[in-house]
Amino acid sequence: MRMVRVPGGIFYNGDCISGASDIADNSVDLIITDPPYGIEGDKLHRHYNRDESFVTDGYVEIPADRYGTFSMDWILEAERILRPGGSIYIVSGYTNLIHILNALYHTGLEEINHIIWKYNFGVFTSRKYVSSHYHILFYAKPGGKRTFNTECRISLTEKDEQGGSLNYQDREDVWIINREYKPGRVKNKNELPFALLSRIIQYSSDEGDLVCDLFLGGFSTARAAIGLSRRVIGFEISSAMFDARIDEMKDIVPGSLLDQIRTPLMPGKKLTRKPWTAKEIDLLRNRYIELSGTDKSEKEINLILQVEFNRGYWSIEKTLKQTSIKTQRG
Repeated sequence: MRMVRVPGGIFYNGDCISGASDIADNSVDLIITDPPYGIEGDKLHRHYNRDESFVTDGYVEIPADRYGTFSMDWILEAERILRPGGSIYIVSGYTNLIHILNALYHTGLEEINHIIWKYNFGVFTSRKYVSSHYHILFYAKPGGKRTFNTECRISLTEKDEQGGSLNYQDREDVWIINREYKPGRVKNKNELPFALLSRIIQYSSDEGDLVCDLFLGGFSTARAAIGLSRRVIGFEISSAMFDARIDEMKDIVPGSLLDQIRTPLMPGKKLTRKPWTAKEIDLLRNRYIELSGTDKSEKEINLILQVEFNRGYWSIEKTLKQTSIKTQRG
């Protein structure tokens, strides 16, 4: 198996199932990977009239009758190399989703979210609904603290024009993210867009963490991770695809993409979880009565109280109800 080192990364031209044996147990912080389709992905252009003149040759498909065993084998390796608390994101279409879910079921990995990625085009159909989404399975290895940076992109204080939480919207489990067309440029068959990869990397890893991609393809995950100051290890079985991209990876400067990601525009709130004192409850009650005499809505009042008392929404609501003030006003 050929190995190439670049600043911030180690890449192997070979099979990830056997090659991952060189990775130590419990050593990877985050896995992001997009395994082969299992739907004759190497021949899709014949059916959908695609121009693939700029698509890298060498795509290695997995036969449908082997997909179940294949999924089990690589997912067991992924479980082994993940550190306790480490996260894995698997991008999948629906055709072989059952095999991936079955493999995950037979591991000790725990489901965190089942994300839907809605993209901007699907394959046209005339007698059924158009497929225009992928599944992203977010699982974690139990036994350690899982990284999830709640305010890495948008602080809890940032609101949209209607007063809704931008942070909440960013963390919903349906993502509408366009693909990257790259007309006239060399590309892989199904490269993941930077907007999607950066969101995963920001939320589920820290700078300096080790990110693994077991199916490098066009090296999009590796490029994003190194550009965001993470370390990367990855595998690509196709020599043609590996050779087409490995020289580009040598030119990626660690941290060079940090200025292209969404970061908080406002400072986050450090909410206290300390019990309320009698004095604080009295102040809260009086302030609520004062604000209730204005034309502000209950939602607006709660937001003001969150800031003034450095408490969360539900902490404010619960404490007010315990004082019977909200019930009386309602």
